[in-house]
Amino acid sequence: CHHCKSRSASAPTDTTKIHYEKFWLYRHCSSVQQRDRQAQKAGQLFSGLLAMNVVFLGSAFISSMIFNKVAITLADVWILLSILKVLCLFWIIYYLLGTSRQPHAVLYRDSHAGAIWIRGSVLLFGSCSILLNVFQIGYSTILVHCKSKVEIVFPSIGILFICTQAYFLWHHSKDCIQVQHNFTRCGLMVTIATNLLLWLLAVTNDTLHMEIESQLREVEQRFAGKAPSSHPHWCNETALCTCPNMTICKVFQKGYILLYPFNTEYCLVCCSVLYVMWKNVGRRISHDHIPNTKPKFKLQGVVFGPLLGTSAVIIGACVFMMYQIQATSLVPSRQVFVIYYSYYIVLLPLMSVGAVTGTIIHALEKKELDTLKNPTRSLDVVLLMGAALGQIGMSYFSIVALVATDPRDLLNSLALSYSVLLIFQNITQNVFVIDGLHRRRTPAGKEEDTKEEQNREAYSQRRVSMLELGQEIRKASLSYIHTYSHLSWKRRVLREISFFLVLCNIILWVMPTFGAHPIFENGMERSFYGYSTWFVIVNFGLPLGVFYRMHSVGGLLEVYVTA
Repeated sequence: CHHCKSRSASAPTDTTKIHYEKFWLYRHCSSVQQRDRQAQKAGQLFSGLLAMNVVFLGSAFISSMIFNKVAITLADVWILLSILKVLCLFWIIYYLLGTSRQPHAVLYRDSHAGAIWIRGSVLLFGSCSILLNVFQIGYSTILVHCKSKVEIVFPSIGILFICTQAYFLWHHSKDCIQVQHNFTRCGLMVTIATNLLLWLLAVTNDTLHMEIESQLREVEQRFAGKAPSSHPHWCNETALCTCPNMTICKVFQKGYILLYPFNTEYCLVCCSVLYVMWKNVGRRISHDHIPNTKPKFKLQGVVFGPLLGTSAVIIGACVFMMYQIQATSLVPSRQVFVIYYSYYIVLLPLMSVGAVTGTIIHALEKKELDTLKNPTRSLDVVLLMGAALGQIGMSYFSIVALVATDPRDLLNSLALSYSVLLIFQNITQNVFVIDGLHRRRTPAGKEEDTKEEQNREAYSQRRVSMLELGQEIRKASLSYIHTYSHLSWKRRVLREISFFLVLCNIILWVMPTFGAHPIFENGMERSFYGYSTWFVIVNFGLPLGVFYRMHSVGGLLEVYVTA
């Protein structure tokens, strides 16, 4: 027909390169495009069901280990996870050497996926997870007389899995694979399920922490002159397998405790990147979706945001160092907890006010919403909302414990205020960032960027002598002031707020990541809920909280660039 001829004429010349998806349920569809769409949905459904079954199986193993340690042991869970890791390793190697090298396998790459800060965090957390496994191998080797051989084999496979997966995500996170669709989807989903189970095990497995806690209590009781019979039941179980009086053993213990949160972070970040890759399987990106000019990060147009944010970072670093020195002693000072909570009580309201102000300015602006389909942005929104649940959940648990004990005590009242302010800050920041991510970039920014590039080219074409250096510095300063003064007040305030929140989230990411955990170390909630229960709550909420801060930095930088 005439319509079919005109459509084929308007099609690009490289349509033969496109591998349309096929599925036996939809082989009778009249249109190739319709059959492709239905096959894509079916592939996503079946791979999702596969991942769901793997997660349920692993969760059943881990739950059985928690509630019935005789029938299902930790070694059984490690064997299951090792099998899953080996399967994932085989699939990743096959993807690297086979699938991605096929003709026309990667015709499109998603420019929004695999941002440099995401891939950098995969490398950072992956390196820390490798060190964690090295410390675990060293610790188990020293105590090999009372440890299972599986405790050495499992982290060894873990090191190989982390290295291979990090390489895979660094080089292929932007791929929109066009061949072997269903096999690739299933491989990605099994890898996501494996990372989720590793995260779940890290959240619930407190075996080594209990061993170290029992040894610390033993030392305290020796100082107090008490008999060892006062140990709790789990201390008696681990007393036969205690670390000998060796410096290297203490180093392995301390390193394990310090690096433990990084492993959970690594699993969460990998899941988010793998999910975007799964959504991009078979995706064909039109030219309208590919940005002609990528917005660049420039510091021009901000003054007060960097000043306030740098002040918050410097003060936070001082508080963090003071906390680390005091809290690691046998008897932590009460004063250091007061200083720590006071810092948060001052900073969190400032961040909340900034986020509310930014949201109001977004409402006053007349910028159109970006409605183009973007899997990366959709995932960003889901991750921001989901990761915030970690800190919000821990805060509510703390509120209940503090109100039920003694809210009039100074430290309890500070911790209570901290929890309430943290909930409000998370909510207000989420609203501001999500609203900003859906705003289109201001066209005026393009004109300014073009002028700046022309000026830079003009400056580079002529040689600057020593005598002209002072004039060039003066011109650069005047150019900065000119840019700052010519920005509209709305854009200027948005940039100031975004940059301030970026620096604040960085310091709030650094402090809990590198060992400042007053919510666990002050002992108030731990004594209320019990050690094991509070351990699970903190290990569930704390990595999500750290991931939230890290993810917020990426979202706020995008809001800053598009302002």
